[in-house]
Amino acid sequence: MDYYTNLGLLEMDRSPSNYRLYPVEMVERIHWIEEQKNSGKCLSEIAKLIGNETTESKPFEEVNIHEIRLQMKKLEKDVSKMMENLDEREKQQLKQKVTPESVSLIQSLILLLQ
Repeated sequence: MDYYTNLGLLEMDRSPSNYRLYPVEMVERIHWIEEQKNSGKCLSEIAKLIGNETTESKPFEEVNIHEIRLQMKKLEKDVSKMMENLDEREKQQLKQKVTPESVSLIQSLILLLQ
């Protein structure tokens, strides 16, 4: 389990009214960042402080962008092949199941990886 999962960033609980419930550690981190900003530090300085803290106390996993691009291309090819085998009604049903959040995530990933 990585650092961000420990803070609850990936699997965040929600209240009955669908509000996100943030862990105490995350709220404390936000307060600490605000204190640093109020003391005159710029965001890049704060990021360095956070980076040092993360690397000293909790190692993080490096991301291989090239590998992600290759996997996305393979997924795109696989999805295209699947779509070719569907009739028009099945294609429409599938498109209706894709949420706007999923589309936004896909578009964001494409932009980040270009």
